[in-house]
Amino acid sequence: MDYCLQRGYEKAAAEQEELKIRVVRSGRRTVCLQIDEKLDITVRAPYRMPDSEIRRFVEEKSSWITKHIKQIKERQRNEALQPEERLTTEEIRKLAGEALKYIPQRTAYYAPLVKVSYGRITIRNQKSRWGSCSSKGNLNFNCLLMLMPPEVIDYVVVHELCHRLEMNHSERFWKEVERVLPDYKLRKKWLRENGDRIMRRMALPG
Repeated sequence: MDYCLQRGYEKAAAEQEELKIRVVRSGRRTVCLQIDEKLDITVRAPYRMPDSEIRRFVEEKSSWITKHIKQIKERQRNEALQPEERLTTEEIRKLAGEALKYIPQRTAYYAPLVKVSYGRITIRNQKSRWGSCSSKGNLNFNCLLMLMPPEVIDYVVVHELCHRLEMNHSERFWKEVERVLPDYKLRKKWLRENGDRIMRRMALPG
């Protein structure tokens, strides 16, 4: 079910001409709403949730959607005026070397606190992910983490280690993260607000 939101959405609709809502159903238990950098809106909902409930959920979130579309547009304008300085190949290589020394130490420190084991640690220069955990327990981390505060690096490390317990982002997963890092929401907020800016430095000019 894809549709356009009209009622209660005059301001945002005027700015974007038309707001298209894409609905993706899955085996999840809750409904959530996402807005990407292209201002496309996606609702992720359980298979059995009626269309009427999804529409009502989106309309109730109209103020939230308006706010976040405004924030995205403002950030994009600022980025156009102040483009990020791209990292050179040598700078990326240096960051990878630093990460290869630092991140395994932090992983070894936090693994006993999370109460998990892990496999191989790989440092990558990715353009879209800060870290990942495979089903075999191997961990990948982005070398750009070395441009972040230590507490944010620790958050990413704990986040991936907690995937050794829960390979999802369920409530149980976040409770495990919070058990180890009670202030994880502040660290997560920093990453959300600054991560895109740092990630853009990886894209070398063509």
